[in-house]
Amino acid sequence: MILRLGSRASRLALYQSQWVAARLQQSFPDLKIEIIEIKTQGDKILDVPLAKIGGKGLFVKELDEALLDGRIDLAVHSMKDVPTDLPKELQIAALTFREDPRDVLISRNNIPLEKLPKGAVIGTSSLRRQAQMLHYSKDFKIVSLRGNLDTRIKRIKEKKLDAIILAAAGIHRLGWHEKISEYLPIHICLPAIAQGVLGIEVHSGRDEVKQIVSVLDHPKTRKEVLAERALLKELEGGCQVPIAAFGELNNYTLRLQALVASVDGERIIKDCLEGPLDDPESIGIRLARKLIDQGADKILDEVKLNK
Repeated sequence: MILRLGSRASRLALYQSQWVAARLQQSFPDLKIEIIEIKTQGDKILDVPLAKIGGKGLFVKELDEALLDGRIDLAVHSMKDVPTDLPKELQIAALTFREDPRDVLISRNNIPLEKLPKGAVIGTSSLRRQAQMLHYSKDFKIVSLRGNLDTRIKRIKEKKLDAIILAAAGIHRLGWHEKISEYLPIHICLPAIAQGVLGIEVHSGRDEVKQIVSVLDHPKTRKEVLAERALLKELEGGCQVPIAAFGELNNYTLRLQALVASVDGERIIKDCLEGPLDDPESIGIRLARKLIDQGADKILDEVKLNK
C-alpha cells in the first residue's frame, strides 16, 4: 500500500512528516509513504502578522483541501496550528507523544530573560508570547517576527534583536538544543494550546488509513489536548488571540491551567481546574467559563475589535 502524506515545505514540517513516516513504516514494513510538499498561505505571506490575515488556520487550509479532493491520504500538522473547527469530512486520527511544551528564549549574547536590558527588543509572531512578555516587563519592545525557524534565528543578528521566543519542541526536533539560552517556565510563559504535539489528519471515510495512523496516537497526550482545545473553542473558536493553556495528567486527574491576556500584557486572567480523566473536554469548557466569569470575554472582544 502507498500512502501519500501531505506536509508543509518548511524544514521543520518536513522533519516532522519524515518522523511520522518512519514510525508508520516501523509498524507496517510493507507500507510505502510518499511525502508531498504543499505550500500554504501562511508560508507565502510572511510580512503581515498572523492575526491580521486570518490566524494559524492559514497553515492547514491547503492541506485540508488536498485531503478533501484525494490528492493526499494524510496530513501532518503542528497541532497548535490546527483550528478547533475542522471540515466535517476530516478528523485528527492521531495525536503523538508530546515534546517539551515550553517556550524557549534565544538571545543574542546567550543572556537569560531576567538579565535582558531595559528596553530589550524581542521578536515573536505570537500575541500570546507578546502579552506574557509585556506582563513580565513593560519595558520590553516586541517586534513581529515570522518565517521558518532558521530564518527567525538569523534575524537576531540581521535585525539586531536582543532575543526571540520559539517553541522548544521545534528546536529539539531539529537538534538545535545548543541555541537555547533559557527554557521559559510555564508560570512566566504558559504554552500555546497543544504546543509540542503533532496531529495526523485524515478523511473520516478512510477507515484503513485511520487504523494505520492510530498506532501513533498517545492516549495521555490526547486527553490533555482535548481539554486544551475544548477550552479554546469555548473561548473564541480559533482566532489568533492571547490565549494559553496547558493540561497535565497526574495519576487519575487532569489539571488544566489557562490564561487570557490583553495584547499589552496589562491584564491577565489566569486560573486552573482539576477533574477526572473520563471527560477531559468538560474540564476545558468549565475552565473557559470560569475565565469568562472573571472578564476574559471582555478582553477577547477588545482584541478582536482592534485587529
